[in-house]
Amino acid sequence: MKPSPSSESSIDAQPAAATGRADVQRQALFVALTFFGMIGGLLGSWFGAPSWFVWGCYAVAYVFGGWDGLKETINALREPEVEIDLLMIIAALGALYIGAPFEGAMLLFLFSLSGVLEEYAIGRSRTAIKSLVDMRPESARILRDGSEVATSIDDVDVGDVFVVRPGDRLPLDGVVEAGESTVDQSSLTGESVPVPKEPGDEVFSGTINETGSLEVRVTREAEESAISRLIHMVEKAQDKKAPTQQLIDRFEQPYVLSVFVMTALAIALPIALLNHSFEPTFYRAMTLMVAASPCAVIISTPAAVLSAISAGGRQGVLFKGGEHIETAGNVDAVAFDKTGTLTEGNTRLTDVTARENVSVSAYTDGGSVDSDLPADSAAEDDSLTDDELLALSAAVQSRSEHHLAEATVDVAADRGLEVPDATDFQAVVGKGVNATVDGRTIHIGNPRYVETVLADRRIDGREAGLEAVRDLEANGKTSVLVVSETDERLCVLGWLAFTDTIRPDAAEMIDRLRERGVDQIVMLTGDNERVARYIADELGIDEVYAELLPEEKVDHIEALQERHEAVAMVGDGVNDAPALATADISVGMGGAGTDVALETADIVLMSDKLDRLPYAFALSKETRRTLYVNFAIAFGAIAIMVIAILTAGIPLPVAVVGHEGSTVLVSLIGLRLLRFDG
Repeated sequence: MKPSPSSESSIDAQPAAATGRADVQRQALFVALTFFGMIGGLLGSWFGAPSWFVWGCYAVAYVFGGWDGLKETINALREPEVEIDLLMIIAALGALYIGAPFEGAMLLFLFSLSGVLEEYAIGRSRTAIKSLVDMRPESARILRDGSEVATSIDDVDVGDVFVVRPGDRLPLDGVVEAGESTVDQSSLTGESVPVPKEPGDEVFSGTINETGSLEVRVTREAEESAISRLIHMVEKAQDKKAPTQQLIDRFEQPYVLSVFVMTALAIALPIALLNHSFEPTFYRAMTLMVAASPCAVIISTPAAVLSAISAGGRQGVLFKGGEHIETAGNVDAVAFDKTGTLTEGNTRLTDVTARENVSVSAYTDGGSVDSDLPADSAAEDDSLTDDELLALSAAVQSRSEHHLAEATVDVAADRGLEVPDATDFQAVVGKGVNATVDGRTIHIGNPRYVETVLADRRIDGREAGLEAVRDLEANGKTSVLVVSETDERLCVLGWLAFTDTIRPDAAEMIDRLRERGVDQIVMLTGDNERVARYIADELGIDEVYAELLPEEKVDHIEALQERHEAVAMVGDGVNDAPALATADISVGMGGAGTDVALETADIVLMSDKLDRLPYAFALSKETRRTLYVNFAIAFGAIAIMVIAILTAGIPLPVAVVGHEGSTVLVSLIGLRLLRFDG
């Protein structure tokens, strides 16, 4: 019996969910009526009740026990298709025909009971959506002219400010405007410890404010909030079938038809060739049909996979489909991006150094850069200062979205520097940027930029600049040169250095990955090789490939795939998008719902916590083990009962109990994954 559509849930259709619950209640009532009809008929026949009473009880059992199965059969035949329900209906009617009404009634009772239990199992695995819906408040206290006004979240606009008090759930995503507090984000991100929040920090709908009052400015409308997008993602994930489920669906029709053929042969051959009598032959054929029905096989996969999706969601891990749960269990090599993945991603500008004896006029007119002049020929009061170099760099990088550029602009703003305008901005992916400032082209790039974009061009101060950059990189800092170009003449103005903090859980995460069977761990980064190797040595990473362009990351992923069963790529979903798409499993650092990560990754770590990655792989492996156990039980039960029927002639009630018992058992085993904690 397949799960009915009533087990589906949707945040957009609460009435449909109510209808689903009513359906399950109706099914439970029908099961009860089937049971009482079956028992009434049995007791009536034992104690000599009138035949009308006995057959009336059996009629109740057959009508209510076969009602849903008959509807499913009629709907399937219109396709036309054949399903397991048809097998059960025919077997029950066959038992009735040969004078075994109790056996037929018991078959319908256990079949309908297993259907209700399957609905319960699938429903339990889908409660993640309902719990997420319940997490979302329906209204917010919006500040209007100094007063709080209760407003439906659908009527709140971006830019409005709402108030949350201790114990309240946040109704919408936003940024804290005023107040300090701690927020319990465990329901959304899986973080076990409340997160401190102060002005400027981001907060998310559905999380719980704990200690203080907050005023929050809305940054996303209700339907775009982190909780809403997560709900939609979970819904889509539960609708995507795992490869095993797809395989079962493909073979269901041929299998059911083969059972019909086997049953027909089990009737015809003994009668035609061995002169067996009809009634015992037909009885054994009906028993064989029940035993060979693949109910347990069909329910085993969705019960396990949907439970795993729900368990992962509660731990801050979003699997975007059953196929990814199965594939992740085979991962034996993992490639990591560096910035924002193995490191915090909050890159800081640490060094701003103007080259000595370079004058301001080196980038304001065409006559000041002359390598034939002595280094000390520039007037002392005209020397380029560190702040002037920073302002110039911020002008160029204000047009870039790169994390190094953002760090430069932030420091210039903190220092209150006056940043000039830049025009004609151009970016060279993985190398650097350039723009026109005050009539001159300013290049900002890593050594690779100098060696390629500015190759074979004379650059005053090239060697001094590259040496300074190498020294900074040896200390684990990412560094770039700032070069001025005027009238085809180039001059190094100075250099900038940046640093990023290794995530505190990164080293432990890598150790746990190795414990879970990952053979090779690789870093793929566009950053400088010295910086990358410094980080890799700290974390114990096997291989490092640095200064990579996006397409070069793809090449390395493909090379890993040639040597390993399944390769995972972990990144931020922006510059790593081609590599993420190429990998067998892509993992995004979700940051509680980052748009790009949610859209591109197969698995999203909603809290940006790397310790959830080993959990995700462990959950996948446990799901695969559960599927193997369920298949062993389902196919084993079929094989044992078929052999017993053909050799020992076990009765129909035993086959019914074995068939429906195995179906219920695999459902319950699948439900165990709901409690998996890694």
